[in-house]
Amino acid sequence: MVFSFFKKPTQKMPERPAARPRAPVAEPELPKAPVESAEPLSEPLPDLEFVNSQPFAGVQKKGDPARSQPPLASPAADADLAFSQEEFDAEFTESSVMGIDVDQGGDQIQGDVEHVVVLFANGQEAAARSLLETLIRAYAGNEGKRFWFLLFDLLQCMGDKAAFDKLAVEFAQACETSPPAWRQAEQVVVRKSNGHNVFVLQGVLTVEGAQPVAELGELIEQKQAVKVECGKLVGCDDEVAGQLAGLLSEARRRGVPVTLSQIDGFLTRLNERLVIGDQSRAPAWALLLELLQRHGPLELFEERAVDYAVTFELSPPSWEATPAAAPEVVAHDAVPRDDACYLSGDLKNCRFEDLVAVLEGKELPVIDFSGVRRMDFFSAGQLVNRIAPYKAQGREVVIRSPNHLVAELMAVVGLNKQARIIIPKS
Repeated sequence: MVFSFFKKPTQKMPERPAARPRAPVAEPELPKAPVESAEPLSEPLPDLEFVNSQPFAGVQKKGDPARSQPPLASPAADADLAFSQEEFDAEFTESSVMGIDVDQGGDQIQGDVEHVVVLFANGQEAAARSLLETLIRAYAGNEGKRFWFLLFDLLQCMGDKAAFDKLAVEFAQACETSPPAWRQAEQVVVRKSNGHNVFVLQGVLTVEGAQPVAELGELIEQKQAVKVECGKLVGCDDEVAGQLAGLLSEARRRGVPVTLSQIDGFLTRLNERLVIGDQSRAPAWALLLELLQRHGPLELFEERAVDYAVTFELSPPSWEATPAAAPEVVAHDAVPRDDACYLSGDLKNCRFEDLVAVLEGKELPVIDFSGVRRMDFFSAGQLVNRIAPYKAQGREVVIRSPNHLVAELMAVVGLNKQARIIIPKS
């Protein structure tokens, strides 16, 4: 092979023709939207409206005429609530809870509100109070009222009446309007002149709100005859069930007359929920057998006693005669005003299983939160899950009288999208 020692002349690479843009395809011209402001738009917050005229007056989305007035309830709905429109206007203001105007710093206000309700829901009352005392001075005018009313309800929950009264004076000077009044706790026990005691157990009893059960225990300890109204009792958690079973059993041993009236509905629901082989609900089983001894036929008691023995591999309680019933006592002031389901105390880790009977059994279910002090995030989320299917079916559920701290939490978890929330006028 012969190699050349001389280089060949350099040859240029042929130049590629320059790319030319294709002719644009004609597209229909769209009308241009007018630009009203150069300010950047923020994402709208959840639709959290408050139409309570005092703490949340004028808080709505700007330019939305449909939200300028609260929605009107149907006449049938008002009839089911068991109070007239005049009484409603006098005592309550309807709310779909807290719609924030995204202009003028609405994001910051909502963030501060959520910070407060998270602290309170987690049991950090002192931190929530300190933050609110700062916020009522940071926001003036109608914006600040929202935090004032949160602080009022926080002091009410903490039982600090002296601080509440002092804050009321500051509120009247700062906002030039009347402050809310301190609310006295309603008494569940009614003592009559003839010496008998009447209890009203209602709603869903949880261990945090079972004060009536403790007071019932005190009367049994004193060997006083007691009548317990159970017509409005929807259900109870297992810990309260165990407490009630122990008290009723103690009353039988001591010979204390305890009369349970209108217990059939609660007894039926309790019986249906207990399944053979499920050992997770031992206190509820104990309550069922105790109630069957008092109000169930012997045949049903024996049948469920066998189920208890199979489930727990233990000997069941034996049938025993109950003490003579207490004389009938009529206590008109102890009967709830309407057919609402009343909840009370601190709602922690609640699944609201007992609310199913209320939601399915009434055309317009009303859940009363006037006795609820606090609700945690888990319970709020579970309540959303319970109510959402009924909302999807086009049915309405009313949540009545939560304090402002609980109402704001309901809005944070979106419960106001699933239920109609009514907040009492302050």
